[in-house]
Amino acid sequence: MRSGTEDFREFVTARQGALRRTAYLLCGDWHQAQDLTQQTLAKLFVAWSRVRAVEAVDSYARQVLVRTYIDESRKRRNHELVTAELPDSGTEGPEIETRLALMAALKQLSPRQRAVVALRFWDDMSVEATAEALGMKANTVKSDTARALAKLKGLLDSSVHQAV
Repeated sequence: MRSGTEDFREFVTARQGALRRTAYLLCGDWHQAQDLTQQTLAKLFVAWSRVRAVEAVDSYARQVLVRTYIDESRKRRNHELVTAELPDSGTEGPEIETRLALMAALKQLSPRQRAVVALRFWDDMSVEATAEALGMKANTVKSDTARALAKLKGLLDSSVHQAV
């Protein structure tokens, strides 16, 4: 019979990278994404005896990740310093500029809208699965998605016009 620790170790090995990528989309910083992933895994480990019995452990893990991100963003809200200029990067090109513009636009969304966009379009989750992961109604996910996409479009359109 396998122990809970072995099951948890197997889960971490299989899913840590995906959780870290989702965390990066949420926060836009690889170091913070690693911290969020570690916090999520620590919370999962503490509750693993209950969690491993849950049918959708991945969904539960994403839910913990998103809630951890939202809690952390509330704590940091007053401590962040927003700057108008991005730091120098090693290489520049259209893909990098597009990625930087997208990440800058994502940072302007609320934590909840950002979580909805990341889960819906990065993790390719359905409206219903996103609603379950975030603990909200499907209609709320739909309206948050529409608002977030409209805001992103406006932000990205204005950044394209500024660049021209």
